[in-house]
Amino acid sequence: MSDWSPNSWTTKPIKQDVVYEDAQGVQDALRKLEKLPPLVTTQEINNLKVSLRNVALGNAFVLQGGDCAELFDYCNQDMIEAKVKLLLQMSLVLIWGANKPVIRIARIAGQFAKPRSSPTELVNGVEMPSFRGDNINGFDADAESRKPDPARLVSAYFHSAATLNYLRASLSSGLADLHSPLDWGLGHVITPSIKEQYSKTVNAVKDALRFMRTVGIDKDRGMETADIFTSHEGLSLEYEQTLTRLLRNPSASAQSTSNFYATSAHFLWIGDRTRQLDGAHVEFFRGIANPIGIKIGPSMAAEDLVRLLDVVNPTKEIGKVTLISRYGASKIATFLPAHIAAVQASGHLPVWQCDPMHGNTQATPSGVKTRHFTDILDELRQALEIHRAAGSFLGGMHLELTGEAVTECVGGAAGLTADGLGERYTTFCDPRLNEKQALELAFLVAGFYREEEDI
Repeated sequence: MSDWSPNSWTTKPIKQDVVYEDAQGVQDALRKLEKLPPLVTTQEINNLKVSLRNVALGNAFVLQGGDCAELFDYCNQDMIEAKVKLLLQMSLVLIWGANKPVIRIARIAGQFAKPRSSPTELVNGVEMPSFRGDNINGFDADAESRKPDPARLVSAYFHSAATLNYLRASLSSGLADLHSPLDWGLGHVITPSIKEQYSKTVNAVKDALRFMRTVGIDKDRGMETADIFTSHEGLSLEYEQTLTRLLRNPSASAQSTSNFYATSAHFLWIGDRTRQLDGAHVEFFRGIANPIGIKIGPSMAAEDLVRLLDVVNPTKEIGKVTLISRYGASKIATFLPAHIAAVQASGHLPVWQCDPMHGNTQATPSGVKTRHFTDILDELRQALEIHRAAGSFLGGMHLELTGEAVTECVGGAAGLTADGLGERYTTFCDPRLNEKQALELAFLVAGFYREEEDI
């Protein structure tokens, strides 16, 4: 690590970079960020590392979910609470299904920047810069709004801080208290057989909670709150660099080769478009002590995956890296087995996580982006079966979801069709599962794990 520093990424070629016209504004924004306190602590980060080590060893499961792209407007009480309650409810179902602790990681308090396939786009016949996320430029379709504004980097910090503040206050005040009633309403389910299946699962979870209350187990502090860690794609390296601090923590793993912590979030990941071995993002990520994720898809050669793991995790720290696979339901059987085999032969032991969203995006005949619930479920099912056949462990799922009643993904028990997408299609980037579809997915994945136990 002697050749690494928080700004050594600037010597490498970079993808998805942002070109600012206001060079002085950039320097002013970065100097301001460098003086601000960390958003998360080293103790919290190391607690997550311990938890993810248990996931890699097959002793826990990780549920990661949240918005495709956060907006500053999402920093409000109702939306924060809706996400927390949904993640809690999904995790309870998964705990029952997988019979393992569930680690909750939200895509929240920083998931602002988004990679784009093109730096420009046509809006009403006019070419303008693409919307890159609220921390870069505005969504409004005019040239001035779309101009990258460095002041938005500072605004991103304060919106993240406000979100984290309310998240922590809510959890410590009982928002996640399992003594409180949860909404297990199944009115949206239109198929009788599915409704019966869900009812059995709900009753089983409720019975378990009642038993714990009866015997007094629920008096433990763990029943009154829950850990929810934060995460985002580490796309804007200028921003990440300013919040990377040299912090020593005596409880850190002895395997850790760095005391530099990226304090913008507990968990950062490298996207599928920015994981070049000689690139700036890999250079930055190899030097931070946080647990990190890497998105992998059909374009990733198995040998390159191992080389990438060697670069970002040379000591082969267990659970340090989460491999977030995103192939698509039609391609996962072609690519995942070779990736698993290569990693197993390398001696690395990462967390394997399935992202069934990004590989299954498609457009309706009218050009609206959507995802089919059946494809999402199918990729998750295949991932579980492929890992099991390879003697590996699928340790989690990574979802784009919202606690709101949006209409962006078709299918699910409510029977949403393409004709209904326009009812509440509010995403500013990719389509998300709504709260009913997300909970339904948790039920079905829990069922997969129950079936696995019976084999």
